[in-house]
Amino acid sequence: MLRIALLGFGSVGRGFATVLLSKMAFLRRNYLVKPTVVAIVDTSGAAVKPDGVDLRLALKVKAGKGGIAAYPNHGRQGMSGVETLDSVDSDVIVEVTPTNIVDGEPGMSHILRAIDKGRHVITSNKGPLALAFRRLTGLARRRGVEFRYTATVGGATPVISLAKRCLAGNDILSIRGILNSTTNYVLTQMTRMGLTMEEALERARPRGIVEKDPTYDVMGIDTACKIVILANALMNRNVTYGDVREITGIQGITREDIEEAMRGGFAIKLIGTADDRTLRVRPEP
Repeated sequence: MLRIALLGFGSVGRGFATVLLSKMAFLRRNYLVKPTVVAIVDTSGAAVKPDGVDLRLALKVKAGKGGIAAYPNHGRQGMSGVETLDSVDSDVIVEVTPTNIVDGEPGMSHILRAIDKGRHVITSNKGPLALAFRRLTGLARRRGVEFRYTATVGGATPVISLAKRCLAGNDILSIRGILNSTTNYVLTQMTRMGLTMEEALERARPRGIVEKDPTYDVMGIDTACKIVILANALMNRNVTYGDVREITGIQGITREDIEEAMRGGFAIKLIGTADDRTLRVRPEP
């Protein structure tokens, strides 16, 4: 039995639970692994069940108004992620709480406690890595645990794993790319459909493309976090979010800017760049 503690039960956490349910038979058949979620944490508290939380029931409970702490018989109102890690044995921590670029919390504390307890960590949370990449990876290495963070950049596109495995013999000198799907969608709609930014964001919301609060996306903060993680992971840099020299989002892009770029045969995109001298994020044609 592979015991999993799931910290975060928003859209990413629920998506993980849904995929895990659909892949249970595959994992048992092909890898002889029986994944068992022993705890789930959200802002309401936790559901803790050492012999396994019923994921279908957990998803149903979450769809209600009480949060995961309303899970029958095993809900713990107000229990924090760290308290949960201390209260139940697990092998792997899946940390998918929202990104916080100020201090990385609560993800930072979750990851530190998990590593300290000798548990493997998988995370999609950019905040802790953008603020303390070397510290966290170094701690994991010294404790002899796996620390996997490919989900922080690219979502379903495993750019970090691909580069580490397929380009292992190469020196990556620079990285440049479109790293945020929300701003890419918005700019594409502004270019192709003639929409304003506000109209494009409204169109994106029912499609699940945009966060409830798109500030990190629109201001370029999400892209900055990702370029920091890529620079550390693939270029062996030792940088943090504070080292990004320029962070300019798309909030100032107007229809006139879009039309001017189009007249020259270009489209404006939000580009993250890392090389041996600088890190920056800005809209470019």
